[in-house]
Amino acid sequence: MTDTPEIAQKAPFPVEVEEGRTYFWCACGKSSKQPFCDGSHKGSDFAPVRYTAEASRKLFFCGCKHSSKRPLCDGTHSKL
Repeated sequence: MTDTPEIAQKAPFPVEVEEGRTYFWCACGKSSKQPFCDGSHKGSDFAPVRYTAEASRKLFFCGCKHSSKRPLCDGTHSKL
């Protein structure tokens, strides 16, 4: 079974990350805790993408779920 992710939003999610903290980005688009995983992918081919922050700063996590630089935004949403 191959699924296409749901587009959570056609814009990135700005997030202040903390150095050393691990985040689990939602790849399916169904999480109610966007841009992070809440387990809504269960039963699908999707799995969250693990991201560990290298520094405390603001990052832009992909909201359209189609970025080639997942979990971060690469501007793909502007072409959808």
